[in-house]
Amino acid sequence: MIDGLNRALDYIESNLSGEIETAEMARLATTSEYHFRRMFSALAGIPVSEYIRRRRLTLAGAELSVSRSGVLETAVKYGYSSAEAFTRAFTAFHGVSPGAVTRAPAVLKSQQKLVIHVTLEGATPMDYMLVDKPALTLVGFKTRVPLVHEGPNSAIEDFTRSVDKVALRGLRELSDQDPAGIVSVVDNLAPPRTEGTELDYYLGVVTGKPSPTGFDLLTVDAHTWAVFTADGSEIESVQYLWRDIYTEWFPANPFRSVPGPEIMRTEYNDDFTVARFELWIPVESELSDVGA
Repeated sequence: MIDGLNRALDYIESNLSGEIETAEMARLATTSEYHFRRMFSALAGIPVSEYIRRRRLTLAGAELSVSRSGVLETAVKYGYSSAEAFTRAFTAFHGVSPGAVTRAPAVLKSQQKLVIHVTLEGATPMDYMLVDKPALTLVGFKTRVPLVHEGPNSAIEDFTRSVDKVALRGLRELSDQDPAGIVSVVDNLAPPRTEGTELDYYLGVVTGKPSPTGFDLLTVDAHTWAVFTADGSEIESVQYLWRDIYTEWFPANPFRSVPGPEIMRTEYNDDFTVARFELWIPVESELSDVGA
């Protein structure tokens, strides 16, 4: 996996002044486009599209400052349809306009070329379980919220406080399969997973019983689910768990993520000071690709 990701990075570097295809990056990384985008974002901290944009603007700044190339010529070379669009992006990244760079020396920003190395992380084993489940139905309440990478999500907190607690307790009685009890579900999140991206957020139960009227429904296809657990007193515990899944577990195991919702079950101790988080992520095996 690490060698494949570095091949994809080399491909990006060789094509910064041309077309860069996500399908080709995924092929070089020996995974799917969907999983490649998520892996890249988790490892680099930015979406692959943003990395490419920064690298192109880095090279554009160097060329304008050294060769005094024309602004329009440089804009076209690095994929911009107009000098105006290029100027806006260039100024936002470098803090100075491209025209100013051609006239006098200027301080420029540089997005370094990424190289992925093997490090001594992951020394602590991660417990997981694979669960095959047929199609399932989630019944509950739904809203749209922005993605928050670290710390409390105020939109989710506000939504949770607004939910009818009597109705929620009634829904708990419908729970008849794992993940049991009240669960939260994230769905329809764009693969780059940038901060602030909107997503569907559900609070409800997984059930095979007839669904009462007046609730939102989410039907989920049959999947193999990788189930992970974490204990902690803060929401950061599950945020760190998600990070470790994508930066440590996926690179070390022959699985990739597939499109679908992520389900979280939270179970508190008696005084609500510590919680056990159970995170369900839909996956598929990469072993079938071997020799294909």
